[in-house]
Amino acid sequence: MLSVENLRATYGESEVLHGINLDVKPAEIVAIMGRNGMGKTTLMKTLMGIVPERGGDARVGDVSIVGKKPHQRVASGIAYVPQGRMIFSSMTVRENIETGLTTTGTKEVPEDIYELFPVLLEMKSRRGGNLSGGQQQQLAIARALASDPKVLLLDEPTEGIQPSIIREMARTLRKIRDQKGLTIVVSEQVLSFALDVADRVIVIENGTFVHDSPRDGIDEARVSKFLSV
Repeated sequence: MLSVENLRATYGESEVLHGINLDVKPAEIVAIMGRNGMGKTTLMKTLMGIVPERGGDARVGDVSIVGKKPHQRVASGIAYVPQGRMIFSSMTVRENIETGLTTTGTKEVPEDIYELFPVLLEMKSRRGGNLSGGQQQQLAIARALASDPKVLLLDEPTEGIQPSIIREMARTLRKIRDQKGLTIVVSEQVLSFALDVADRVIVIENGTFVHDSPRDGIDEARVSKFLSV
C-alpha cells in the first residue's frame, strides 16, 4: 500500500535521508524508531511533501506521490498527524475535524469517527485548545481520518501523553486498522508503545534503516541500544 524506493531528502546542502527503501502492506502497522535527529520526522515530512524529495519514488498503491503538493498527496490517499499535533486551538472540535473533509466532497463528519473517539462527540462544541494533550491527539487523528486515507502517518504520537492514554492509543490505532483496513506508519521513541501497536519495527539511524524485524521475535535489547543516547 505504501512503497518507497531510494528516497532521498536534503536540508540545504546536507543530505538527511540516504536512499530509504520501505514497503508497507495493506492493513500493516509499521513503527519507525530512532533517537532524535536520526531522520524520523524528515521521512514523514518528505512523504507528505513538506520537505521536497531529492530523488527516489514513493507510491500509495499504484499512484506516485513524488513531486505533488501536500494537499494533492492527501487526495492520493495519504494522511499525516504531525509531531505536536498542530490542531487549531481556537476552532471547535467539530470544525477541526471538518478541515480534514476537504478532499472527500462531504461536509458532515462521518459517524464512525465519533464512534472511534467518543470523547470528541461529547466535546464537539468545545475549542480544541481547551482539550487535554491526549484528547488533542485523538482530535488530530480524527482530523486525519476525515480525509478517508489509505495510509496514515503519525509522527511521535506519544510525545507529552501520559502512560495510561498511550496504552489506549495503541488499542485505538489497532482498532482503526482492523475496521478500516488502513495502513499505518508511526514514528516513535517509546519501545513499549511500538511493541503494543506495530506488526513490524524498523530502526532509522543517520537517515538510513539499520534494523527491520517483525514484532514477534524482536530482539528488544538490540533495538533499545539504538534508542539509547
